[in-house]
Amino acid sequence: MSDFEIYLPLGFQHIVDIQGYDHILFIIALCAIYRLKDWKKVAFLVTAFTIGHSITLALATLNVITYNTKLIELLIPITIVLTCLINFFHKSSQYTYEAESSSSFRYPIAMIFGLIHGMGFSNYLKSLLGKEQIIWQPLFSFNLGLELGQLVIVGIILIISSLLLDILRIKKHNWNLILSGIVMGIALTLIRDAEFWK
Repeated sequence: MSDFEIYLPLGFQHIVDIQGYDHILFIIALCAIYRLKDWKKVAFLVTAFTIGHSITLALATLNVITYNTKLIELLIPITIVLTCLINFFHKSSQYTYEAESSSSFRYPIAMIFGLIHGMGFSNYLKSLLGKEQIIWQPLFSFNLGLELGQLVIVGIILIISSLLLDILRIKKHNWNLILSGIVMGIALTLIRDAEFWK
């Protein structure tokens, strides 16, 4: 079995694993202002996040950069809270069927926050690689698996949101506040319970 066949599913499983739900929460927060018809915008947004975490995942795995693990574990839920706060100020269309605008500044923010999440991913990848000499293919495969997993999560969230908005005719702004509020509440508990404070 090739490195590609080994590390691609490992990357996929890592992002969709409910035990690593902090990354899932971030993806949900990114999607909160969108619905299924906005899938292209969300795909670009997730790709910006992937570019960010690919950079630091590579640098950390290659030991080019070092960091305080406890600090990164604190910063990840902080990125979730900040994304939810940005969502709170997003001007959604009043109703589900109206056109939705998107702020372009969300893309660089997703990429910057991706830099932080990449360092979080690197601990897991380092433990998988052990003392392997050539890590480029495992690194690429793992990243591709992460991206595929993120897109699956995005698809599920957008479908659920669209069904709720279309069936219940909920105002998009209200749904954004509900979903972002729930995600932010969970992220705040992660910040409170972080090892950084202990």
